[in-house]
Amino acid sequence: MRKLVLLTLVGLAAQLVDGALGMGYGMTSSSLLLLAGLSPALASASVHLAEIGTTLASGASHWRLGNTDPRLVVRLGLPGAVGAFSGATVLSHLSTRAATPVTASLLILLGAYVLGRFALRPPRGSGSRRSPHGRRLLVPLGLVGGFVDATGGGGWGPVVTTTLLTGGRTAPRTVVGSVGASEFLVTVAASAGFLTGLGTAGISLGIVLALLAGGLVAAPVAAWLVSRLPGTVLGTAVGGLILATNLRVLLSWAGSSARTGVLLYGALGAVWAAFLALAVRKARTTAKDVREETDQALKEVRSTHRHDRAPGAAAPDDPITAGGPVGPTPVEPARSRTHADLVVEPV
Repeated sequence: MRKLVLLTLVGLAAQLVDGALGMGYGMTSSSLLLLAGLSPALASASVHLAEIGTTLASGASHWRLGNTDPRLVVRLGLPGAVGAFSGATVLSHLSTRAATPVTASLLILLGAYVLGRFALRPPRGSGSRRSPHGRRLLVPLGLVGGFVDATGGGGWGPVVTTTLLTGGRTAPRTVVGSVGASEFLVTVAASAGFLTGLGTAGISLGIVLALLAGGLVAAPVAAWLVSRLPGTVLGTAVGGLILATNLRVLLSWAGSSARTGVLLYGALGAVWAAFLALAVRKARTTAKDVREETDQALKEVRSTHRHDRAPGAAAPDDPITAGGPVGPTPVEPARSRTHADLVVEPV
């Protein structure tokens, strides 16, 4: 019972991270399942079966909040499904001994990428709410992302989300929402591939349901938090967590000595702490810049409002000059607009 409760909490935390960053559910859950002793294929199969429900809930939440571009969802999801089915089929036919270092190494690389990406070059809140990318980029990106996701137990977000954010042509909110929604197609295809290659033998329904329950609780909250959390700090923390958990799996597989483990974890801890400090500083600097830009925009709106009035005449129905009830004024739309356009949306 305690194990199932812990797995539910893992699913909840992983979905909060995934919904806010557009990545992290598969990597976080798979890393912990590998640490618990599951084979790579069974860990990935369990996570993807649970993700059928969590990605559906997450995609619906993002759609209701206007965070998705349907064209982007389809153009990513269909090739992603093909890649995921292929990756699941390949992993299903690898022995546990051969698959463990491959999966752990892949997750370590993804974790290092996430750690560096958010600490050193965090994505900024810019770009169009409708993605301008065409099939030439999205089809191969979906194929690679789906294959990596199935073989590594996670990776759709790190491959696809970071690629789209790097270009800066699509708004982070749209990238996170659309990638999350398209992941439903990827998880269905990956699950079909695992069930075809493995059958149901060895797959624990309790693990799947526990991960699913936690993810379903967190999905609507995560969709709301996507524009509230400092993505630089959260992304850096998750990247370090993925590195730490999979380093343990790799050291155990290699039979490394305790001294080697202490040295490697000491080095990782120092780097992780430095990157977290850098991410916190960047988040504070960004928040300060946004406040200054917002204040400047509001000053310009107020100045324009004063110049538009007749000289020497105070409008009696002006809530600013007449002290009346605060109603719709030119300042309020500006406040809303500057918040939506200037705030750096975490991803």
